[in-house]
Amino acid sequence: MGGDYIDKSRQVRDGEDLDAAKLETYLKEAIPGLSGGLEISQFPSGFSNLTYMIKVGDTELVLRRPPFGNKVKSAHDMGREYKVLSRLHAVYPPAPKALAYCEDLEVLGAPFYVMERRRGIILRQSLPKDLTLEPPTLRKLCEAFIDNLVTLHQVDYEKAGLGDLGKPAGYVERQISGWHGRYEKAKTEDVPAMDTVAAWLHANKPAESGAALIHNDYKFDNVVLDPNDITRVIGVLDWEMATIGDPLMDLGTTVGYWIQADDPPALQAFVVGPTRMEGSFSRKELIERYAEKSGRAIEQPLFYFVFGIFKLAVIVQQIYYRYAQGFTKDERFAHLNFVVQMLAEGARDRIDQGTI
Repeated sequence: MGGDYIDKSRQVRDGEDLDAAKLETYLKEAIPGLSGGLEISQFPSGFSNLTYMIKVGDTELVLRRPPFGNKVKSAHDMGREYKVLSRLHAVYPPAPKALAYCEDLEVLGAPFYVMERRRGIILRQSLPKDLTLEPPTLRKLCEAFIDNLVTLHQVDYEKAGLGDLGKPAGYVERQISGWHGRYEKAKTEDVPAMDTVAAWLHANKPAESGAALIHNDYKFDNVVLDPNDITRVIGVLDWEMATIGDPLMDLGTTVGYWIQADDPPALQAFVVGPTRMEGSFSRKELIERYAEKSGRAIEQPLFYFVFGIFKLAVIVQQIYYRYAQGFTKDERFAHLNFVVQMLAEGARDRIDQGTI
């Protein structure tokens, strides 16, 4: 492995520019020791909060701010995300260290926070050019990936000062109702499969499995890997949906992203990471590894998988809503309505088949 595979930023997208002069003044006041000129670039992936590379002299920082024209403000709470990182870093090293939080709208027009940069490899829809993963290496990576989720779920969130982050009682029901409600608010057209899946989730919800600090969007492109050992997790990003809740619902979100090579086209549209490659865990193996390492019984894997796909479809619908309303010009979003339909139909088909 080497530095060529390290995740890189690019030119800032049209309509998502930051005020460099105001930002430089703020950062040099808020973070001691910064000196030199300021450069801004943007990490191109991600569909929710916007992530920028901020270079001040030789110091690399990462800035997170809400999307322009976002509709669901509670899903883009910068203060909450900053709170999680500022307390979690000390007890869970993969969480980047938070450095500053700004809620003065005069600086960038929206609240934002700044954290340290974790330099490493991030695996997205396709691997970095010339990077190959042999089956034994990929299998070891899958083990590290899911074991790290188990480690997060074992964090003493009370000791970390995050006990007030969420209300675990009734979490499963609130998640089903909440995501269904978000879908209805962001709906742009009828997708009958979404209604079918929502009704099935309401009718088949399992009992609560316990409470843990959960990430709520744990997938390969939110994980930073060691460039010298790709099977080692050195960072976990995007904590905007972290809360205290049922850890098996968190696992469900992860499994919902875990697309296999034998999946139908309806589920192939939103692959994240190398989950279809030879050597990768299957969804069944992923769940079994989690159960073994965590000691938690998983009696309804189909429910958690279907929930993961449904939640993903709602998130995609919310993003498409922003595009349809003209709040963003990012052309990556232009056809996401079709992705929503494919995901919903894929989840419905799995319900009909009765298997993950």
